[in-house]
Amino acid sequence: MIDNENNVNEPAEEESFAELFEKSNRRTERLRPGSKVDARVLKIGAEWVFLDIGSKGEGVMERKELLDKDGNLTVAEGDTIPVWFVKVERNEMRFTTKVGTGQAGLSALEDAYRAGIPVEGNVEKEIKGGFEIKVGGTVRAFCPYSQISLRRAANPAEFVGRQLLFKVVEFAERGRNIVLSHRAILEEEERQKREALKDTLKEGTTLTGTVTRLMPFGAFVDIGGVEGLIPISEAGWSRVKEIGDVLSVGEQVTALVKRIDWENNKISLSLRDVQADPWEGIAERFPEGSYHTGTVARLAPFGAFVTLAPGIDGLIHISKLGAGKRIAHPREVLKEGDAVEVTVEGVDRESRRLSLALAATKRAAEEEERSIAEFRGKGAAQTKDSMGTFGDILKAQLDDKK
Repeated sequence: MIDNENNVNEPAEEESFAELFEKSNRRTERLRPGSKVDARVLKIGAEWVFLDIGSKGEGVMERKELLDKDGNLTVAEGDTIPVWFVKVERNEMRFTTKVGTGQAGLSALEDAYRAGIPVEGNVEKEIKGGFEIKVGGTVRAFCPYSQISLRRAANPAEFVGRQLLFKVVEFAERGRNIVLSHRAILEEEERQKREALKDTLKEGTTLTGTVTRLMPFGAFVDIGGVEGLIPISEAGWSRVKEIGDVLSVGEQVTALVKRIDWENNKISLSLRDVQADPWEGIAERFPEGSYHTGTVARLAPFGAFVTLAPGIDGLIHISKLGAGKRIAHPREVLKEGDAVEVTVEGVDRESRRLSLALAATKRAAEEEERSIAEFRGKGAAQTKDSMGTFGDILKAQLDDKK
């Protein structure tokens, strides 16, 4: 009986162990050293933290990794944190948040290099070509200027003294030559944020962002860890000469997503498209024949553009600038920034065009027309009066003959 029972139970036990082993293998197959996952903190013990890594199973990491410099825990049970898979040890999946929280030796850095696990280091000082980084309190490494941030830093000294995460991009000469990159960490974070945005960000969406930097061609805006560009042509309805005239670094802006090119990582934004169209009701605001004062915005060989209101420019053709005389260029009569009075001669709402003329020239022409009309009127009256006098004389002569 006992033998039979054993004979019955043993295969079941062996099968159960095989299943567990197979499951364990399936879990580790999905994770390679250096794989990053989001783990939920299940339990924080005296030395170890137990993690739930979703469908991949459970893992552990050292408790000291979650302590700040004062020895206080930085997370609580139930929190979700990013971790990197290191290896399987004693049938446990070991994870880490970073290498370098303790006295990290060269072997740990070499493992981090091979597995792509980030390391924590302190920026000690500037040296030729970059920075000296100290990892784990003892190991010295080098980070080039080009690898400390996504863009070349205007003030490299601002990084000295900071504790940052780095990727080991070179480990040579048995650790005598270690090169680190903080930029690689930032690029990976940006890539993940971009991937997350792909599901939600669509062309035509209106969003809020922060201006991060200004360039001659436009302004870059942080829209949630990813930058979009407001071209200078999309900065407003008015013609913008310098982007700094309308935007500043740190300013919060509301913009419309104009175009998305995920393949080239380009997101084009527009401020103009979220502003009211100044050409609405243009015929009522600037009817033909009305007079207005504007500012000469720019000169072109064919005429002068005059700004009458924000986003509303009209054109005085060169043929209307010489007061009847032929001129070679509008600069002979006007210069940019001049305040001029103009009259509206034509409105084309569809083409967004206003045809203008100088008010003084228009008034002079109208005055000349009035003078000519008056002269003609007086001439006709005089002719009529003259004919009347001759008729009277002839009538008198006929009366005398009778």
